[in-house]
Amino acid sequence: MAYELGRIDLEPLLLGGCFFGSGGGGTLLSARHLVAHFRQGDYYPSERIRIVTVAEAVNGESVMLAYMGAPEAIADCMYPDGPVRAIQLVQERLAREGRELAYLVPPESGALGFVVACLVAARLGLAVIDADGAGRAVPSLPMLTFAAAQVTPRPAFLVSQTGLSVELNVTPQETPGKAPDYANDAAVIIEQMMRPIVADPQFGEFGGLAIWIMAPGLLAKALPIQGTLARALTLGRALQRGQIATAQAMIAFLQQQFGLQAYAISGTGHFESAEVSTAGGFDIGKVHIRDGETRISVIYENESLLAWDNLSPQPLSMAPDSIAYFVEGPGNAVLSNGDVVQADGSISPALQQRRVTLLAWQAEPQLREPGGLILWSFMQLLEALGYMGPYRAVGALQAERAEVEL
Repeated sequence: MAYELGRIDLEPLLLGGCFFGSGGGGTLLSARHLVAHFRQGDYYPSERIRIVTVAEAVNGESVMLAYMGAPEAIADCMYPDGPVRAIQLVQERLAREGRELAYLVPPESGALGFVVACLVAARLGLAVIDADGAGRAVPSLPMLTFAAAQVTPRPAFLVSQTGLSVELNVTPQETPGKAPDYANDAAVIIEQMMRPIVADPQFGEFGGLAIWIMAPGLLAKALPIQGTLARALTLGRALQRGQIATAQAMIAFLQQQFGLQAYAISGTGHFESAEVSTAGGFDIGKVHIRDGETRISVIYENESLLAWDNLSPQPLSMAPDSIAYFVEGPGNAVLSNGDVVQADGSISPALQQRRVTLLAWQAEPQLREPGGLILWSFMQLLEALGYMGPYRAVGALQAERAEVEL
């Protein structure tokens, strides 16, 4: 059922989006910086944002909208100028074809992804669909359900914050009768082409991306993961009210509200150190958490992809399953990697005395389909990070760990 959001709703939305973003999806800092300038006036004609379900999005075309790039680079934006211009280019293209854009779709669950879709919708008088392409944040385009559903990515528009625009019309060569060659998938090729563009000094490590224009008949297949904005709002409001003070309380809340089985994959420790670099539109690094004799490392490329402790021969959790921080004490209980790690690679001073627990839960079925594009994409990335084994669900890993400890 359709509903409206106002300015006051964006803080709980970004809080919940941050938690479900698996360490990525944009920082709280960058999302809040954009929200701070969200007021009715010359830029925003309204402070109301209409949210609709997939089933209700029948009165026009939809398109996925995102900021593509490094969270650290996006943090200083006051207005989503690149994404706005990317959507205007889509509107102009559709108008020439006698079609009209009505809806924006967030790319993924995340603080920035949800906020940007809402702000651009408010700027241009569009609605936002209550769904996204992963139910978590992901490092690359082929990891989204739009790609898995083979929605045409043509055209794709990438626009810098200063208005420099690039249009891609990628058409891979197809060989009838052969098994899918994921290395030749259009989303894979677009990802490989766009990352160097984003990294160009004229783009400054980020840009607004509009891709996957969809007629109403495509939405159910392209967006099987639904209700994700409402889920983020529910969690964010509970966090604002102080209902969730511990990791165990968070685990109980996720089970009761969403039927989501989460696991505490670490004890309650403290942030010890970090390593980070920014390249090709990614913040790449490690966060180390100390819990007594155990040192747990979270390995990320914007999003958390692997959690490993120094006493274990196998990971504690791996993508596409989600990995999130829960931090006790005064301040934000949920954080992205970009909120934890400063630009110089050090842990944020505000977190030095606070206790943290790593939580993990299994990815949506569409992200772990054996032989599918999404899982293939995740496994390619994990291999590049040094993990050469198969995907193992976090529940199975935790069960084996419990047996060993017995």
